[in-house]
Amino acid sequence: MSDPPEGDGARAAHYVQSLERGLAVIRAFGADTPSLTLSEVARATGLTRAATRRFLLTLGDLGYVRSDGRHFALTPRVLELGYSFLSGLGFPDVALPHLERLVAQVDESSEASVLDGEDIVYVVRVPSTAVMTLAVNVGGRMPAHATSMGKVLLASLPDTELEAYLSRAALKRYLPRTVTDRDVLHEQLMKVRAAGYAIVDQELEEGLVAIAAPVRSRGGRVAGAINLSTHIARRSADQVRADLVGPLLQTAKAIEADLAGVA
Repeated sequence: MSDPPEGDGARAAHYVQSLERGLAVIRAFGADTPSLTLSEVARATGLTRAATRRFLLTLGDLGYVRSDGRHFALTPRVLELGYSFLSGLGFPDVALPHLERLVAQVDESSEASVLDGEDIVYVVRVPSTAVMTLAVNVGGRMPAHATSMGKVLLASLPDTELEAYLSRAALKRYLPRTVTDRDVLHEQLMKVRAAGYAIVDQELEEGLVAIAAPVRSRGGRVAGAINLSTHIARRSADQVRADLVGPLLQTAKAIEADLAGVA
């Protein structure tokens, strides 16, 4: 289990494989796997039982993992790893009060996210009084191609980065409406880029309709995206377009103005 030698064609000379493996152990835990045995972690990571045990015990010594003697689970301390990133963004702190006002105005749930690879990562969530079926939390991930915020973030990428995404992304179909054809998705993203917002009508979850807009920093770089989400029983896609585009875009502009002041 030693690190790859310098000059290994697959890895750069600086690459620390033990760090990669330790992070893989942390990532083995998730919403569907909050508690795992040593064997289950080894199976999920591809590590030997002996190596897995060392990583789990080390993470336990550091306070990131707890155990009842058989099962292992992450502790709240792992949140520190993500908090350092979120606290440096600025975007979530600035966006939160604006999204709270937006939700109070339209009574629909609102979130903010950033793009990470092929996924969006939620950095703010403000629920409405309406009952929604999609359960998301700060730090949660969703596929970019099937979400409104993902579409506006993808549409905001430089052409070369967008082409790279389209060439590598696994465009999984979640519902009949999910766009999985790369050419169709590219055409859709160009329309989103021109419009300045995206509407997703039941591409990720049955009944879920969402609209999103990008938020730019003072330099013009996209800092993230914000959305409003509802159920088809409350508002159709056409009603979302008629009722929510204006408030959402106004909120995006207000967040951008505040970001310009703190940038």
